[in-house]
Amino acid sequence: MKKALEYLKLLLYPFSMLYGLVMWVRNRLYDAGTLTAVSFDIPTIAVGNLSVGGTGKTPHVEYLIRLLKDLFVVATLSRGYNRRSRGYQLADEHSTAAQLGDEPMQFHQKFPDISVCVGEERMLAIPQLLGEKPETQVILLDDAFQHRSIKPGFNILVTEYNRPFTRDHVVPFGRLREGRKGYERASCIIVSKCPPGLPEAEKQALQREINPLPHQRVYFTSLQYAQPYDMLTGVPVSIPAAATLLLVCGIARPAPLVAHLKAHYNDVFLLPFPDHYYYSNNDLEKMSKELKDLPGAEKWVVTTEKDAVRLHLLEPRLQELGLHIAVVPVEISFLFGEGNSFNNYIFDYIAGAGTSYIRT
Repeated sequence: MKKALEYLKLLLYPFSMLYGLVMWVRNRLYDAGTLTAVSFDIPTIAVGNLSVGGTGKTPHVEYLIRLLKDLFVVATLSRGYNRRSRGYQLADEHSTAAQLGDEPMQFHQKFPDISVCVGEERMLAIPQLLGEKPETQVILLDDAFQHRSIKPGFNILVTEYNRPFTRDHVVPFGRLREGRKGYERASCIIVSKCPPGLPEAEKQALQREINPLPHQRVYFTSLQYAQPYDMLTGVPVSIPAAATLLLVCGIARPAPLVAHLKAHYNDVFLLPFPDHYYYSNNDLEKMSKELKDLPGAEKWVVTTEKDAVRLHLLEPRLQELGLHIAVVPVEISFLFGEGNSFNNYIFDYIAGAGTSYIRT
């Protein structure tokens, strides 16, 4: 079976070469100015990746929001992947994950003091955003690394420790959205999901493998999971180590969260769903049944923040079933004491773009 899968993967290689060629031509047209990329006077920071999902991009965007929101008037702009709406949307008190997409809705719920908007055509969405929110000082572009019609002032490329872009291939043979040389557009490269105790020697080896250009910096981050909270009330909850957990998870790569939970709780069972999946009432009933069938005296349903904003769409049914769900928040931390270096790198870019602090 393994050999058959390897053979099937080899059959995909010509398609990968063809797709990679198309993306190479497209990028060369942008680099040559044949295709026009629009830039804006306002500082724009793009956070993206070369691969198809799973690099931990969202907590890095949230890190930037926390870093900047008390000093500048911040807005985020996303495409709103898999949302059930079209066109430009600015989040308000009536917004849902169906309208915005799960990641933008997560930003809106966690950071209500910033502007969150979505739009497939970012070059059109930015003027609309600035028209509605002219006080905006910094725009964070979520998942915009391949969106070449906008030229951000600062480009952050996130690549995963266990599968860096240097060891990957273009889809469908691999998971890259474009060839590896796309990394040259980055202002800085962040190796995400590193083990907290990453040795210095391995750090140096990864830096040599990435081979950053003279203008690029390389940073390393790990995931940190905080205290769970009740999904509907937001109240922190304490889950005993002896509890049995049913992890309901619809994200690209749940392995780090599974490993974290297994390190802290006796029994962890994964109920997986596709990435960005919209749950149904039948799914809730399945969760309820599976929870009842699990062993142990104390049992909990846990999920991610990204899943929680989609599960919120079914709040009435959750309450009918009496299904209480604990949400496990995640943040990132910079390794090797380089957090301040990264922060100052961002501040220097914003200052160089002519934006000064207006918040106190």
